[in-house]
Amino acid sequence: FFIPPEKIYLEGNSLGLLSKGADTRLHDIIQEWKDLAIDGWLGGNPPWFWLAETVGEKMASIMGAYKEEVIATGGTTHNIHTLFSAFYMPDKRRRKVIIDALSFPSDLYAIKSVMAMKGGNPEDDLVVIENEGHFLDEQMIIRSLKEDVSIIWISPVLYQSGQLLDVERISTVARSFGILIGLDCSHSAGAIPHRLHDMEIDFATWCGYKYLNGGPGSTGFLFVHHKHRKIPPGLHGWFGFEKQKQFNMEPDFQPEFGAAGWQISTPNILSLACLDGSLEIIGKIGIDAIRKKSLLLTDYLISIFNSDIAKIDYHFKLITPEQEARRGGHVSLEHPSARWISLALNDGGVMCDHRPPDIIRMSPSPLYTRFIDVFDSMVRLEEIMMDRLYLNYVSQQKLVP
Repeated sequence: FFIPPEKIYLEGNSLGLLSKGADTRLHDIIQEWKDLAIDGWLGGNPPWFWLAETVGEKMASIMGAYKEEVIATGGTTHNIHTLFSAFYMPDKRRRKVIIDALSFPSDLYAIKSVMAMKGGNPEDDLVVIENEGHFLDEQMIIRSLKEDVSIIWISPVLYQSGQLLDVERISTVARSFGILIGLDCSHSAGAIPHRLHDMEIDFATWCGYKYLNGGPGSTGFLFVHHKHRKIPPGLHGWFGFEKQKQFNMEPDFQPEFGAAGWQISTPNILSLACLDGSLEIIGKIGIDAIRKKSLLLTDYLISIFNSDIAKIDYHFKLITPEQEARRGGHVSLEHPSARWISLALNDGGVMCDHRPPDIIRMSPSPLYTRFIDVFDSMVRLEEIMMDRLYLNYVSQQKLVP
């Protein structure tokens, strides 16, 4: 990986670093573009025409899915629109959608939008599960599952606190009521193992630029369980057409088999190249090994925090679960001056992020973060608090936290 010089990078849950494999793969495709021009669609290695499927197959093995259930396409919000346009079918009996109050805001934007277009009323039909501080009570989610619910939409790992939900338990109860379950795996894909097929998750999406290291604005992914293979995509588009007939230019849409039929526009080949190179690395290491090191790194960070920083009255609060089975890939600290502390950390060589109003997130990536990096970052944090260096940043603002 290309690591920013003299920096400790703890923002893999916001933007993963560029891998040398992705760099090589991108330059390979640029060379194909130079040498082959339009012939790269069928003459590339692999052909660009099927690259979204090629990358989707690599991703499927990481997510515990069949290859025909995953496609590299769109972005997270784009894919939520696509999925809900097909699966949200409000009627007199089932109209409600359940989402939690700690979901990423754009999930709410998309779901409310589709509900309104489909004749639902978000004010009445959208059930928002309230949070307890930075956490969700899974029993509260389960109690909300009733026969008038059409879909429950949750994130396996909460983007603020890093809480890992028991998705299997929630999914089992949802199925008993005939409720569809969809997932936003943006903060879990590439960080923890999934079993999307075996757990009978109905549909899911996630981005490619966090733990998957696909680059800024990277192509995302879409999953549709094999049991829904007869449900047509809600939004029809050029690249979702049956591949062998796509260039027949027929007026009536005929979807390709599986998740590939849910594509809309021509894929971004250069973006897919980066994902192709990065997923090659993840596939070779294996998601189980990645998860094992992730837990060791976050365990280490939490242990230093508890033994050195929390014992002094700096007004910090650890808001990430300490139990490994309840923790995703990042650690979050709460502090009233979180914004200024994060700025001081960044200027001090520790790249982490701030989530308003009071959260500092640290994400040691198993692929490129060393244990000494974790140690040094916590030493730097203690220095900033001891010398009150964060007070120098009170007048500063930053557009991107």
